[in-house]
Amino acid sequence: MSGPLVVKIGGSTLGAEDTSFEDLVALQQRGLRPIVVHGGGAMITDWLDRLGVESEFVDGLRSTNEEALRVVIAVLRGVVNIELVAGIIAHGGTAAGFCGVDGAVVRAERYDPRLGFVGRVTQVDPALLDATVEAGVIPVIAPIGIEAPDQPLNINADTVAGEVARAVSAERLIFLTDVDGLMDEDGRVLSAVDRPGIEALRVGGALSGGMIPKVEACLRAAEAGAVAQIANGRLPGTLRRIIDGEQAGTRVGG
Repeated sequence: MSGPLVVKIGGSTLGAEDTSFEDLVALQQRGLRPIVVHGGGAMITDWLDRLGVESEFVDGLRSTNEEALRVVIAVLRGVVNIELVAGIIAHGGTAAGFCGVDGAVVRAERYDPRLGFVGRVTQVDPALLDATVEAGVIPVIAPIGIEAPDQPLNINADTVAGEVARAVSAERLIFLTDVDGLMDEDGRVLSAVDRPGIEALRVGGALSGGMIPKVEACLRAAEAGAVAQIANGRLPGTLRRIIDGEQAGTRVGG
């Protein structure tokens, strides 16, 4: 049997035309084994503002103090994760919500004092995810890891998706975003790009901001044998079209 399909869903992709839930359920019914990783940055910002909790960004990452961490955990695990699980169930699928703390699936460590309780992944234990997938259930993972012995950490969701794909020997890693793919200096969507091409885009300034961790995660997954893709999740049927071999977005690596 082929490896799982890891799908990273961003909150900005879930709109009126989005069919990600239908696609995930349909693909599972066709014998694929989806695993979902999600973010939730916009909702976190909204709730931090509502609660008057200060936060700032350092090199594109949200600096997270102890008070902000509680909000991050509450939003990611308590709101976004549950909404995604419920959405899959509503479309006829079976799903279960996790975060990286559950079963110590995602182990992490703090690495920059300026970022506070933000972690980088040190290990992904695939055992719980493998068992869930084999039971016919779609795991939906919130990007919160655990630093030994018991400290939860906020982690970039794109990075988590890449490391999960590596750990479960995924056949594919697909990032559903709100853009058509990776673009060159002239704004044209690239159908494919390898590591030297990515470095050229970075030097030329076409690769920046939130696309950087997505691309790095794709390269990590591709190194382990996955086909990694960045595509527009707001368009109907994106997931199914990619699996069926249609050109959509940008293939990264290889």
